[in-house]
Amino acid sequence: MAKNLRAKIPAGDRLVINDRNTDATKAFVEEVGISAGNSNVDGKGSNIEVVSSPRKVAEMSEVVITVLPEPSHVKNVFHSILNQPLPPLPSPSTMAPPERLFIDCSTIDPTSSREVANAVHTHRQGRFVDAPMSGGVVGARTGALTFMLGASSRTGGLVKRVTPILQLMGQKVIHMGEQGTGLSGKLANNYLLAISNIATAEAMNLGKRWGLDPCTLGELINGSSGRCWSSEINNPVAGVSPGAPAEHDFDGGFGVELMRKDLRLAMEEARRVGAKVELGERAGDVYEDVEGAERGKDFSVVYRWLGG
Repeated sequence: MAKNLRAKIPAGDRLVINDRNTDATKAFVEEVGISAGNSNVDGKGSNIEVVSSPRKVAEMSEVVITVLPEPSHVKNVFHSILNQPLPPLPSPSTMAPPERLFIDCSTIDPTSSREVANAVHTHRQGRFVDAPMSGGVVGARTGALTFMLGASSRTGGLVKRVTPILQLMGQKVIHMGEQGTGLSGKLANNYLLAISNIATAEAMNLGKRWGLDPCTLGELINGSSGRCWSSEINNPVAGVSPGAPAEHDFDGGFGVELMRKDLRLAMEEARRVGAKVELGERAGDVYEDVEGAERGKDFSVVYRWLGG
């Protein structure tokens, strides 16, 4: 995502980065050819700066994009950002300073997101929107993500301001409604994904035990009514979906622990609104067991857990 932003934003704009994962930061620095704290490197690393804290990113930026695993992480990061008033952004003397824009692409619960949005707005530090994404690691690398945007349409201009920024990292932006609704849409999607992933693994394992060629079975499913993202793009059998994590011992992709977390959040929201969900509890048990055996692997590793 950071590479896509740097490639597509104006050359004169500076990209400021902080990542709590120091290994990821090191890998990014090595890939784009910069050194921490250096924002003036020629070539593809030009005008990028790595800083030591989220607060520093916010101080230096008009647009702040956050992507974090858990609700507690999002709350802690924004607490550090909002603990003291941010300095005003530079602007021409004849114009008011631009308003900071906070875009949170984390997948968390809508209630926590609304709490953070309220803190940003109460402290008058800018505007906050939720924009969780779908498309996985491959979509992030290729700029093919779909963003589900939760942003107020009452004040005018906010959706229009956010949309082209998200399009720098993805192909599609769907405005779901007011702040928090992007996350509701994402959790509904990932509830379905969690279950269809298990069903795909079970179907492929059935085919294997019946003596069917997995590539032929995959072709059948993906040309028939059983087709889904887990069968076509992220098939759990090596050789069916080129480039899928199954071809690399289930490394990379969307970690099983993250899938379990998203399903847990979806179930919590379902209980909050009184929605009847019959398959979620059992799916949660499956992912708990799979995480215990295969933590760190792509969630399609359910297939191997089943004995495939």
